[in-house]
Amino acid sequence: MRRCGVDLGGTKIEAIVLDEHGETLFRERVDTPRGDYTGTVEALCGLVERAERIAGPCERIGIGTPGAISPASGLMKNCNSVVLNGRPLRADIQQRLKREVRLANDANCFALSEATDGAAAGAPIVFGVIIGTGCGAGIVVNGQVLTGVNAIAGEWGHNPLPWPRDEEQPGPSCYCGRQGCIETWLSGTGFENDHVRSGGEPLSARQIVERAEAGDALALASLARYEERLARGLAHVINILDPQVIVLGGGMSNVTRLYESVPRLWAPHVFSDRVDTRLVPPIHGDSSGVRGAAWL
Repeated sequence: MRRCGVDLGGTKIEAIVLDEHGETLFRERVDTPRGDYTGTVEALCGLVERAERIAGPCERIGIGTPGAISPASGLMKNCNSVVLNGRPLRADIQQRLKREVRLANDANCFALSEATDGAAAGAPIVFGVIIGTGCGAGIVVNGQVLTGVNAIAGEWGHNPLPWPRDEEQPGPSCYCGRQGCIETWLSGTGFENDHVRSGGEPLSARQIVERAEAGDALALASLARYEERLARGLAHVINILDPQVIVLGGGMSNVTRLYESVPRLWAPHVFSDRVDTRLVPPIHGDSSGVRGAAWL
């Protein structure tokens, strides 16, 4: 059985075709037409058609998107690619392709990929976190994506940072209209902004980490604050879901010291005498989202 997965992002659309063993038969990326909903649907559907011309007809098509489909209206909601909000995306794609497609949040697709044949393969409860430009998460239980009655399961990034310190309140403003959301602290963008607020010069997250590794005091302090906040944020998840594995994705998942420091720092916040939850990097890297869409 061939499966086609599509990862619809704000800057690129990626498609993949997998065979029944998870081997890649086709993979290609195109630019997302920014601010153009109709153009986005056309680009996505054109890429699916090209994938099937090259790899052969696919029995299943899955699509990972920002946000989610509202169970109430059938329209997209909560997308940081705001051009999608309020649009009947799945219906428009199905009409264009003349077939059924499955659509899920991109973080859910990431979590499903790593739970199926990635870093958390076989784990009963998996929490997959994407910490890049934004901050989202997905939950997989016994191999199935947990969506929830409101289609918001895993929207970890739009909860407040747990156990906030005085200097962290009320917190930075978030695009969702609130202040102090986890996303404003723990996304790569949030990390960069915190570094500037603390006296550092504007740098990319990668540059801050590189300077920290070189011994720069300001960068080291910024990274230490980030690690401690990530530990608090994930401890909250462990207290609620108690997952066997937490997989990090997105640009910040490349910071290797997180996998040692964060579990050490989360222990005092977890309501248990011992914490056996594992924090791991993804096996499939930036291909996890598109692979998870195929596994839908």
